[in-house]
Amino acid sequence: MKILAIGRNYAEHIAELNNERPDEPVIFTKPDTALLKNNQPFYYPDFSKEIHHEVELVIKICKVGKNIQEQFAHKYYDHIGIGVDFTARDLQQKAKEKGLPWTIAKGFNGSAPISEFRPIADFEDLNNINFSLTIDGETKQQGNTKLMLFSFDYIVSYLSKFFTLKKGDLIFTGTPKGVGPVHIGNTVAAFIEDEKLLEFEVR
Repeated sequence: MKILAIGRNYAEHIAELNNERPDEPVIFTKPDTALLKNNQPFYYPDFSKEIHHEVELVIKICKVGKNIQEQFAHKYYDHIGIGVDFTARDLQQKAKEKGLPWTIAKGFNGSAPISEFRPIADFEDLNNINFSLTIDGETKQQGNTKLMLFSFDYIVSYLSKFFTLKKGDLIFTGTPKGVGPVHIGNTVAAFIEDEKLLEFEVR
């Protein structure tokens, strides 16, 4: 199982970080040791003083595929969940300034809390899904898939040019505006529409 993730997929998030709008999806990966399941607590790492939350919808691949045409991409994922792409922003910024990869800023242990998954069939329109993140009950991020620069199908097709997708692979599909810091003692919750699917403490 691998975790593939899309950066800069919502225009307003690109603007808030003063990043350049991409012509193609920006890809990064996380190791399986980044996964945090079953609402387990997130332990704030001692190597960073600036851990940011980035809430994202996560799709799960259901069969092997490579070089998938966009028109057939919907056949290769069948469940959707929600996750948090925790980012050590201070480490990321330092790497970006030097033109270096920011793997450790994205892939450290516990940096990918994820919820349980729901069947795609539960959703009427994949291009109109609301999702959000709260901290201690206060809404910090809200997004809708209609605002994505690259759709689920495009992402799956694009990724399959470079990586053979396998059953169980997870794709983090990008975060909307509103990213910001978490602190020890916070309770983080994430929702698809009005359903709370993920809730955990920062310790």
